[in-house]
Amino acid sequence: MDTKNTKKNKLYKSFGYAFEGIGNTILHERNMQIHCTVTILVVIFGFLLHISLVEWLFCIVLFAIVLSLELVNTALEAVVDLVTEERKPLAKKAKDAAAGAVLMSAIMAAIIGGIIFFPKLWMLIF
Repeated sequence: MDTKNTKKNKLYKSFGYAFEGIGNTILHERNMQIHCTVTILVVIFGFLLHISLVEWLFCIVLFAIVLSLELVNTALEAVVDLVTEERKPLAKKAKDAAAGAVLMSAIMAAIIGGIIFFPKLWMLIF
């Protein structure tokens, strides 16, 4: 058996599973759909308003943080639901904390987005 080829197949499969997880989350989770829609709108406005390279880098990092946290939140919620269907204080605590992490990152992303985009929109309008 060729161990090099086996490792390549495992790596290939793990990427497949990862993309399947991303796609499944986009298709079935409303909050991920909202985050993706906002991401697309930011990209469109970024091109229209000619944001700088540094501003693009900030936006890309923020996209990665918010979308990644939403994926982790979805995974955590699924695991908690798998373990128990009962209402348990620790299950609630875990789900709420994960949701709070996504919310916190989205709020910070919106603030940074405002700092980047509002001056450009202001100049365009006035």
